[in-house]
Amino acid sequence: MIVKNIKIRVDYTEDRLLKKIAKACAVRESEIVSYKLLKRSVDARNKNDVCFVMNFDVTLKKDNFKAVNGINELNNKTAAVPPAAVDLKGGARGCAAASDGRTVVVGSGPAGLFCALTLAEAGRPPLLIERGGEVEKRRAKVELFKKTGLLDTESNVQFGEGGAGTFSDGKLHTGINDKRCRQVIETFYAAGAPEEILWQAKPHIGTDKLITVVKNLREKIKSLGGEVMFDTCVTDIVCENDRICGVEIKKTDGTVSTIVCDNVVFAIGHSSRDTVEMLLKRGIEMEKKPFAVGVRIEHPREMIDKSLYGSFAGHERLGAADYKMSCRTSTGRGVYTFCMCPGGIVVAAASEEGGVCVNGMSEFARDAENSNSALLVGITPEDTDMNDVLAGIKFQRDIERAAFKLGGSNYKAPVQLYGDLTLGKASDRLGDVRPSYMPGVTPADLRDCLPAFVTSAIAEGVHHFARQIEGFDRYDAVLTGVESRSSSPVRMLRDENTEARIKGLYPCGEGAGYAGGITSAAVDGIKVAEKILAKQS
Repeated sequence: MIVKNIKIRVDYTEDRLLKKIAKACAVRESEIVSYKLLKRSVDARNKNDVCFVMNFDVTLKKDNFKAVNGINELNNKTAAVPPAAVDLKGGARGCAAASDGRTVVVGSGPAGLFCALTLAEAGRPPLLIERGGEVEKRRAKVELFKKTGLLDTESNVQFGEGGAGTFSDGKLHTGINDKRCRQVIETFYAAGAPEEILWQAKPHIGTDKLITVVKNLREKIKSLGGEVMFDTCVTDIVCENDRICGVEIKKTDGTVSTIVCDNVVFAIGHSSRDTVEMLLKRGIEMEKKPFAVGVRIEHPREMIDKSLYGSFAGHERLGAADYKMSCRTSTGRGVYTFCMCPGGIVVAAASEEGGVCVNGMSEFARDAENSNSALLVGITPEDTDMNDVLAGIKFQRDIERAAFKLGGSNYKAPVQLYGDLTLGKASDRLGDVRPSYMPGVTPADLRDCLPAFVTSAIAEGVHHFARQIEGFDRYDAVLTGVESRSSSPVRMLRDENTEARIKGLYPCGEGAGYAGGITSAAVDGIKVAEKILAKQS
């Protein structure tokens, strides 16, 4: 029996919870054999009475409710029946496969991993090509960059096994409504992610745990016959009569060769700008799309927790508080928070020499000193050169290079106190909020690397958000620049079979403009794999 919307204070006892469940089921407590948590969210609208809202699968000694067409008559709400679990130790999901055509999947972010896994489980093991390194080696490169400022342009926060999401918060919540979302969640769980992701309303894995999860997904693909090539960049495609027939690859030692294949999935992520440029030259049709740029804003975690949870802040059942806010400025420009990292740090996310960009990251415990979020301003195609489909990429590069110069040309990030931004002056010192970005920061004036319409929108947006979170507009809140890789500024056109104009070429995931986060990218990877399998059957 599924019961929904059990609302109970955060400091509940198990006896009190059992009474609530029994009441919702209209049975005595003694008739409940067991109950399993399916979903839990936080209702913090009343800071003096912070509650959980939970759904349960309840087993009764005797079924005392009537269900007709999946409707629970006790609460008149549709029963959410969880899909069958995904077994990573098992084999195919039952998809048919007939063709012997080889598929190459380019990129091992969530879109590429789940596309490759779906193909492998269906008996069509692909070749997975990743320009960066294995997640273990990649982590070492990321740590080296943080400590020394020595950037590996092929293996970093953006490039490498697991994609950009590996070094963020491992957030799995998404705005899309697709049955495959549950499949993604359960696949992550089967690969070693914490059990909590099965019932959290806003599930997250944490960077520290994602390392193992990504490695296990790779090993599963290989166990099913898939091949994986690391430190290998796809530099060109080989076509004949508008049909893909191979890809050109280049290893880190400079070796160039060609791989023959019938299908290529480009799940390249939003930062593979050189690959986007190559595909455009080879005739892949693209269009400009809206994107966003801005900064990371940092506050003390304890301040955010208290502002959102009141006297319940710090409760072990709640953990660090998160938020999501948006507004329109007086000029109509959209401002919003994105990829909020409770108890996290700001990380160096550069992938090109001479540019600084930032991202946020949390480990599973979310217990770092600060909480941070991207603070983004919407950029429309009209804000850039309308005659250049790649003008959005140029826009991103320009502000990243300006930030690099402003920070000292050594990958230190320029920072500014929010109060200084509102007063229109450069920061020359920090306050009580200690910035977490490594390799280090340089107090500056962010107006020297971001357009005026962006910085003015940020200033107005923070003032607006302070109405929802007390202290959000504190003078010494740290703004770290620049956040420029939240999404791709282009979309590669594809048809109803997810193919581009060149047949056998499948743009996929966030870099292709069809996703916005780990789960939606993974779902798109599954969709593309399903289209390839349907064509081959």
